[in-house]
Amino acid sequence: MGRLVRPIKKILEGIACIGIERYPPDTQRRLKIVNVFSALVVVTTFIYAMQLWRSGDKSMTPVVLINLGLAIIVSFVPLMHRFNEMAGGLLLVLAEFTALIGFTSYFGRLGGAPLQYVVAAAAPFVIFEARRFWLIFTIVITALALHLIAWFQFPMEAARLHAGSDVIDALYVQGAITTFGLIAACVYYAFGLAENAKAETEQVLRNVLPDSVVERLKSAPGESIADGFSDASILFADITGFVGMARGLGPERTVALLNRLVSAFDELAQRHGVEKIKTIGDAYMVASGVPIPRRDHAQALAAMALDLVAAVRTVSAVENVPLNVRVGMASGPMMAGVIGINKFSYDVWGDPVNLASRLEQSSEPGRITICPACYAALKDTFVLQSRGLIDIKGVGEQEAWFLDGRR
Repeated sequence: MGRLVRPIKKILEGIACIGIERYPPDTQRRLKIVNVFSALVVVTTFIYAMQLWRSGDKSMTPVVLINLGLAIIVSFVPLMHRFNEMAGGLLLVLAEFTALIGFTSYFGRLGGAPLQYVVAAAAPFVIFEARRFWLIFTIVITALALHLIAWFQFPMEAARLHAGSDVIDALYVQGAITTFGLIAACVYYAFGLAENAKAETEQVLRNVLPDSVVERLKSAPGESIADGFSDASILFADITGFVGMARGLGPERTVALLNRLVSAFDELAQRHGVEKIKTIGDAYMVASGVPIPRRDHAQALAAMALDLVAAVRTVSAVENVPLNVRVGMASGPMMAGVIGINKFSYDVWGDPVNLASRLEQSSEPGRITICPACYAALKDTFVLQSRGLIDIKGVGEQEAWFLDGRR
């Protein structure tokens, strides 16, 4: 079975890509649907024409010719994309609408052909996109008008071919199956696009905001997000000498190197259960105990800091570039929330944030400097080295420690 399915799938994939190369990805996805739909129309219409021809009933010759003509015209739909993105769809609609009137004139209104105009209530949204409202509206109204014309102008006694009831019933069943199938496919495709768009939007949100904040925004859209935390920790890390080194690396290698570093930091943040706040150039900011409070916020962030320093050394050795990092870490009460309308972000504020930034600036390459609150939380589980009193801009003299490792 797989041997049969794979070639057919490969052929359909090839047909789906005809004439769409110059269009953007969103348009290409829509035109692929048009191409595949057209291919199915060509195949089914040609098969039906051959069945009627092999029946030997000469009265069916006009219907055979209508089917063959429809198949030939629709086969040109993928080639029409070379003119513009709507040409193929318009040709498909015109050919179908005309052929259905022809079928109705031969078999009458109970032959199932008029029923297929109902597909036009859904298909244009897939073929042309909802943003082309007036075009879709025109096609839907035209289909409704043709459906009513076919029903009232072609009663069974006016049919050109007086086929038996078994033939008419079979045609109606075929028309009903086609109509229901195509409408279901259009609705499925529309809902699929909506679900994909929703998933993509949510993924973008989760890349920008913490998961818990995304859930709050979903449950209460438009509500401001602002929280206070009685105790949390914040860390700043800055790659030393990166700007000067970047001048010699060139733009491509600089971006690749920075991406490798930040990706490694992101993995560490996820592993330790802490929250990345943002990157500013070669600086990295991460919080613990925010937006979800946790008792061991300082311990988790300290472990992250040690692994971060080790990660920079590893990348430095692998890339053969002189990389190092300064880290500052502080704990205490702080606030956090979502700010902005366009390109909004989740940010944190408070004295510990300012202190952590100052400690990073006063730290040494390859070292992690922490505040007294961090010392109190980490002294029993981590190796700490006193730096004595240091002068911190905007704070004054304050005792600080190096975080050297785990006990």
